Amino acid sequence: MNKIHWGLIGCGDISEKRVAPALRDLNRCELTAVNRSRSELAEEFARKFGAKKWYATWQDMLRDTEIDAVYVATPVHLHAEITVAAAEHGKHVLCEKPMAMNLKECDRMIEACRTRRVRLGVAYYRHFYPVLGRIREILRSGEIGKAVFAQINAFEYFDPKPGDPRHWLVQRAKAGGGPMFDFGCHRIEVLLHVFGPVSFVQGFRDTLAFRREVEDTATAFFRFPSGPDAVLNISHACMESQDTLVIFGSEGSMHVPSLNAGALTVKSRTGERTERHPPHANIHQPLIEDFNLALVEGREPVVDGKIGREVNRILAEIYRG
Repeated sequence: MNKIHWGLIGCGDISEKRVAPALRDLNRCELTAVNRSRSELAEEFARKFGAKKWYATWQDMLRDTEIDAVYVATPVHLHAEITVAAAEHGKHVLCEKPMAMNLKECDRMIEACRTRRVRLGVAYYRHFYPVLGRIREILRSGEIGKAVFAQINAFEYFDPKPGDPRHWLVQRAKAGGGPMFDFGCHRIEVLLHVFGPVSFVQGFRDTLAFRREVEDTATAFFRFPSGPDAVLNISHACMESQDTLVIFGSEGSMHVPSLNAGALTVKSRTGERTERHPPHANIHQPLIEDFNLALVEGREPVVDGKIGREVNRILAEIYRG
């Protein structure tokens, strides 16, 4: 393929701020059509980002033979249904995170895409953060010795009321879980990217501040055969926002005060320094660019369905605890 024609299913906040601009701006990529249930808003969105078609239903979009691939940006409970249907129509699928509600749905998605020989990717865009590549480099170099312990804190105060467009995120039947499921999944993928496979996971969840169907705070403990233990703390209940990563080694440490900013402080026997490795201005764009190139080049995307499934497997372990 010389150019990939995309359909965007779901035109919410993330699609408007990040996904649609990337699909519009990337080389060998065209945003051809968008789907939104209110047709007048779908048309407005399409015109804003240069898409020539708009659909009120995703089913109608999937019947469009011009479209090669779809980006699924819907609530989680719809991911599996849409992905399987897209595969059956011969469309490649890049799906928002988490991949699905459970492992059974993940397996259905993977099998549908395998059977129809289309590519499947999951939107863990932090995989492409330069600061994580640099951390992997430093770990391989031995500068901080053996990695012993890592900790991630991700706190985002969030208490949507009924009627809020994002209220579905605290409804178990639509979201699958609370903040651990929603944005904790991103940090699980970060830990897998940095340290490799997990040998042990245990989770603890609670509702400490709000009355809701899902947890507002959660902690997960990980053991990695590559070396370290790790703790992941997630919360909707803390007023102070955090998005930190700290790695302690036998001969030093690494500190990232904000993953989305990319500053990295390294402490070792030779001293202390701060490096800067900011992400792309559109943090979704490197992920979408890799998936688009994977289709052009006939290869698997870097963040594929297997990675998405493994994150869901770990989430299942955490929610079992």
